[in-house]
Amino acid sequence: QVQLVESGGGLVQPGGSVRLSCAASGSGFSTYTMGWYRQAPGKQRELVARIFNDGSTYYTDSVKGRCTISRDNAKNTVYLQMNSLKPEDTAVYYCTAGIITIFWGQGTQVTVSS
Repeated sequence: QVQLVESGGGLVQPGGSVRLSCAASGSGFSTYTMGWYRQAPGKQRELVARIFNDGSTYYTDSVKGRCTISRDNAKNTVYLQMNSLKPEDTAVYYCTAGIITIFWGQGTQVTVSS
């Protein structure tokens, strides 16, 4: 079992930046593929980014060049740095651990608005 707690969301102006953090508890953090999903109002939840246990990464097309996912295995924490934010980035962002069996955090709201 892995417990995940996200932080760092809030209200951001268009063009601004935000850094989300996800602290994990439980064993084996370094072995998990970690990810960030988001769900906008009225839309399906979508994968934003993943970081694998070898450090390789994946980004969905809509955030490529604007987002960076990283992990600190010593701190059991994964991060999502988002830059050049757009109103369409407004969503609840969820941290995940695993691929086949996925553990979810409770989510953190990011609102991009002037």
